[in-house]
Amino acid sequence: MNKLKKLVIAAGVLLSMSAFTLNSKTDAASFTHKVQSGETYWKIAKGLGVPINSLEAANHWSSLYAGKNIVIPNSPFTAAQKELMARLVHAEAVGEPYAGKVAVATVILNRIKSPDFPSTLEGVVYQISNGHYAFTPVQNGQINQPADGASKEAVNEAIAIEGKGKDSLFYYNPKTSTNSWILSRHVVARIGNHVFAK
Repeated sequence: MNKLKKLVIAAGVLLSMSAFTLNSKTDAASFTHKVQSGETYWKIAKGLGVPINSLEAANHWSSLYAGKNIVIPNSPFTAAQKELMARLVHAEAVGEPYAGKVAVATVILNRIKSPDFPSTLEGVVYQISNGHYAFTPVQNGQINQPADGASKEAVNEAIAIEGKGKDSLFYYNPKTSTNSWILSRHVVARIGNHVFAK
């Protein structure tokens, strides 16, 4: 860990940094965090992109208070993987409300857990079916555009809630979708221009 990161952690402002700035070496190991006034497990989990249940368990579900040092467990995803997911969320949900961005990230996480899809983030993002990528932005190259801050935050929030979200595995825009199969899926939510289904 370089000197700058040690100073940031010592100053207790780690949460003001994006979790995407941590390098792979940092992602691979747990570290401690000094709780700041007003922080909760939820704020810490969402800020760093670690599952809240893992964060609470690593600290034995103890109460938080300013100045307390807590353990931040390993994130299930590296910074590069979070960035990849955020770029996909940005490309798929540009112009959508923040809740819609979180829901798109949740679909990605739900697919990783589903036996019907690849079991890795990269496998899900780059999945090819019937000669086409599963996600249009991968097909047309939009995934290569930088992610905005809201998409990065949405990814961290989806990871913090561990992909929960009514088990949605698909989303589509009913105004533009012509695929009868996707239109037949069970709808679990409507957010902005997207319908989320399983």
